[in-house]
Amino acid sequence: MFDSLLVANRGEIARRVIRTAKAMGLRTIAVYSEADVDLPFVLEADEAVLIGPADPAQSYRNAEAVLAAALATGAAAIHPGYGFLSENTDFARAVVDAGLIWVGPSPEAITAMGDKIAARNAMQAAGVPVAPGSEDALNSAQAALDSAAEIGYPVMIKASAGGGGMGMAVVDSAAAMEAEYEKVTAFAGRLFGDSSVFVERYYPRVRHVEVQILGLADGTVLALGERDCSVQRRNQKVAEETPSPAVDDALRAQMLSAARKAGEAVDYRGAGTVEFLLAPETGEFFFLEMNTRLQVEHPITEAVLGIDLVQAQLRVAAGEPVDFDPATLVSRGHAIELRINAEDSKRFLPGPGVITEWEEPSGPGVRVDSGYANGTTVTPSYDSLMAKLIVHGSDRSDALRTLRAAVANFVVVGPKSNLAFHAELLDNEEFISGDYDTGIIARMRARK
Repeated sequence: MFDSLLVANRGEIARRVIRTAKAMGLRTIAVYSEADVDLPFVLEADEAVLIGPADPAQSYRNAEAVLAAALATGAAAIHPGYGFLSENTDFARAVVDAGLIWVGPSPEAITAMGDKIAARNAMQAAGVPVAPGSEDALNSAQAALDSAAEIGYPVMIKASAGGGGMGMAVVDSAAAMEAEYEKVTAFAGRLFGDSSVFVERYYPRVRHVEVQILGLADGTVLALGERDCSVQRRNQKVAEETPSPAVDDALRAQMLSAARKAGEAVDYRGAGTVEFLLAPETGEFFFLEMNTRLQVEHPITEAVLGIDLVQAQLRVAAGEPVDFDPATLVSRGHAIELRINAEDSKRFLPGPGVITEWEEPSGPGVRVDSGYANGTTVTPSYDSLMAKLIVHGSDRSDALRTLRAAVANFVVVGPKSNLAFHAELLDNEEFISGDYDTGIIARMRARK
């Protein structure tokens, strides 16, 4: 095992990685922007290096500054967290070329999965189900129209380099295609530096179910159960749970097998996630994308399996075996995660500010991974995620009971928060039944 780790991220995920690294006896190094100087992750690391102003392009996405900090502090390895540089092939390769250990999959695996068109085609070749869609980039609105006519409306037009629910639009007719094509390609060019798009069949009622994979140092790829991420606003996740209420044992076996095939196809190492769309009426599922990093929602998998995925990442990166026996892993109980965001509960618009009161719930089965504390500031420069509230219960009903109490006892004053929305969700009959899909929030808001 290496002796030191630089965490190339901020907020709750930096704090969470630092916690495990310190428990393993590693020297921890944080990098931070001028806006984050007082955040807990900076104070809890053994060393901290200022790398730039609040603008992520000049700090957390500044690969040269991050690598320079690692070399200056003698860090042996870099953990990228999620977002920022975590799926940046050039950065991963630069880390390796500098003689440091990259805590993640190979640059080649990141490249293979970073382009959604190439990823779709690779998964299809590996025997992983994919939704009907175009196999090549569509370079004109007419090409998109031709592809949609072949697939059948409605379709979704997607940025090949997109991610995080951004760079996509639903198109339900030929008349709407040209305008949406122009919007998505322009957005993709601005945000991702790549305006390539493709078209895929759109399923009006689907669930978003993903499988946690872990590629071991010996080349084995494990599939560590599924997570249901169907509670979304603007195609971005708000709540996740495991196991999925929509997945029975037979379907689970199929999905886990497909996820293993996906990982094996790119010789995957470390923690990753294979995301699927699931049609609940038919049980059909299709590859959506592979995230070549740790997911925000990884704690619920840890809760039901009793493992530490960050520790597993670090061990794999060091070429060591993990500290659990995959053959004896058993999922126990039910876990749910809620994302506590600095945004209002009606329209989900950001509401940053100084935190004047912060009180986290506690008790049996309750875990809070937070990036902030009383007196710190949520700035508009970054994602609105303040904390993750995770509960683990003996079954789903038990987890829901614990979660309702935890939400009621979570106090955030200063910035806006979506705690009121979560209380509403936990009392929603559709969610309580477990028979929901990605349209649940839209239906909740339509009734208001």
